[in-house]
Amino acid sequence: MTDTTASDQLEQIRNGYSFEGAAVELGAAVIDDTAHADAPVRLPISMMNRHGLVAGATGTGKTKTLQLMAEQLSAAGVPVFLADVKGDVSGIASPGEGGEKIEARAKDVGEQWEATGFPTEFLSLGGQGKGVPIRATITSFGPTLLSKVLGLNDTQESSLGLVFHYADKRGLSLLDLKDLTAVIKFLTSDEGKADLKGLGGLSASTAGVILRNLIAFSDQGADAFFGEPEFETKDLTRTTDDGKGVVTCLELPGVQDKPALFSTFLMWLLADLFHELPEVGDADKPKLVFFFDEAHLLFSDASNAFLQSIEQTVKLIRSKGVGIFFVTQTPKDVPNDVLSQLGNRVQHALRAFTPDDAKALKATVQTFPTSDYDLDKLLTSLGTGEAVVTVLSEKGAPTPVAWTRMRAPLSLMAPSPEATIDGIVAKSPLAPKYSEAVDRESAYEMLNKKLASAPEETDEKQASAQAAPKEKAEPKKKDEPSMVEQVVKSSAFKSLMRSAGTVVGREITRSIFGVAKRR
Repeated sequence: MTDTTASDQLEQIRNGYSFEGAAVELGAAVIDDTAHADAPVRLPISMMNRHGLVAGATGTGKTKTLQLMAEQLSAAGVPVFLADVKGDVSGIASPGEGGEKIEARAKDVGEQWEATGFPTEFLSLGGQGKGVPIRATITSFGPTLLSKVLGLNDTQESSLGLVFHYADKRGLSLLDLKDLTAVIKFLTSDEGKADLKGLGGLSASTAGVILRNLIAFSDQGADAFFGEPEFETKDLTRTTDDGKGVVTCLELPGVQDKPALFSTFLMWLLADLFHELPEVGDADKPKLVFFFDEAHLLFSDASNAFLQSIEQTVKLIRSKGVGIFFVTQTPKDVPNDVLSQLGNRVQHALRAFTPDDAKALKATVQTFPTSDYDLDKLLTSLGTGEAVVTVLSEKGAPTPVAWTRMRAPLSLMAPSPEATIDGIVAKSPLAPKYSEAVDRESAYEMLNKKLASAPEETDEKQASAQAAPKEKAEPKKKDEPSMVEQVVKSSAFKSLMRSAGTVVGREITRSIFGVAKRR
C-alpha cells in the first residue's frame, strides 16, 4: 500500500466515523500496523438498537469488547444486560487496575484512561450462583422455549403445545415443573384418557416421551429455575439517581452444564421484554442493550419454529428500543436470516487451522463491505484486542471497514472480588422482591384434589345404582343432550371447575415463542 493510498484510506475512515450524536468509542483505526489516534472508530449509540455481532476465536478479546461497550453505554444512561457465562464479566463493577500495558494501549489509541467501576446488579438463575435469584413460570415460558430446553423434536414440540393449550383453557396454572408433570400424568392416566383423546394431535406415547424428558430434567436440578416470584423484565431497564444505566450481570457459571437452559432463558427475557415495553421508534438512545454471550448455544439443534421466532424477535424488538448483540466465535454460528438483521459488526481474529475453519473464514470475508484491506490475511493475523469493524452510521449506511485497535476497559479486566459481589447482592433493591421462592396453589395441587375426590364420587355412583330399582331401558330420544352438554354436566368437569376456581375458562394469550403475556 502506497503512502497516498494509506492516507486516502485513513481519511475515508475519519469521515465515515465522524458522527454528530453520542457514540461508543471503540478504538483507533490501524493502517499498516500503526494505530492513528486522530482516526477514532466509533459506534453511534442511537444505532445500537439495530443490533450487532461481536465475533472471534477464543482469547481474541471479545469479552473485553463487550465490557468496553457496556461501560460507555452505562455512562450514557443506557441500561445494559450481560450474560456472564464464564464468570469474567463481573469485573465491570470494580475499578480497573492500571499498569504499563494499559498505559501503552491508552496512549496508542488516544484514550484518557481512568480506573472506574460501574453500577452493577448481579442475578443468578434460580439462585444457583452469586446473585439475586430469578425465575420464570412454566406458563409464561411457553411450549416453544421449553421444547428447546428439553430437546424435543418438531412433533413432540407440537404435542407439548397442545398440553399448554389444555392447561390454559382449564385454568391449570403451570408455575413449576411439577405442575406440568402433573398435567401430563393426568392426561395419560385412566381418569384423563378422555381428555387426552379430545386433544387430537397428542398421543399417549408422545405424552410419555415428554413426561420422561421432564422427569430427567427435573432430576438434574432444573426445578430451581421455574416458579414464583417470576422475574419482571422491566427491572432490567433501571438507571441510577445520577443518570447512569444499571448493568445487569446474569451470573451463569453455576449452570454451565445446562447450556440449552440458560440460552433459552435469555430468549424468554427478550420475548418478555418485547411484550412489556412500549413502542418508541427511533430514539436518541436505546432503552436497553442486551449482550447475548455464547450465542451459538442458542441456535444449536434449534427447531425451525424456534429459529423463526428468534428472527421475528430480532426484527420487531428494535422498535421497542432494545438492541441485541450476539457474541460468538464465527458469524456462521448465527443463522443467515438472523445475521442479516445485525447492522453492527466487531470481528476479532479467526483461526484457519482446518478446512472447516477456512470455509468459515471465506464466508466471513464475504459478509463485509468492500474494503482496501486484505481481509483474508488480516482476519487471521489480528492481535489480541484488535478487530475489524463496520457499523451503521447515523443515516443507517454501513461505515467503511476499519482495522481497529480497541480501547482498554476502565473497569477490572478480571472477575470482581467475591466480597464485592456479595456486598452488591446484599444491598440489591431486588433482593426483597425475588430472594424467597413462593409455591402457591397451581395445577399440581388442583389435579391432586381432583384425583383424591374421584374415588368418592365413584363410590356414590355405585351405591346409587345398586339402590335404584332396575327399569327397562328406553330407546334414545332425538333431543338427547349433545356431547358438549354431557361434558359440561359431568362430575369430572364440575370437579375441575371447582378446583380451578376463578381462572377456569380464561385462555392465556401467547405471542412470540408461545410466551404468555402478562395481565
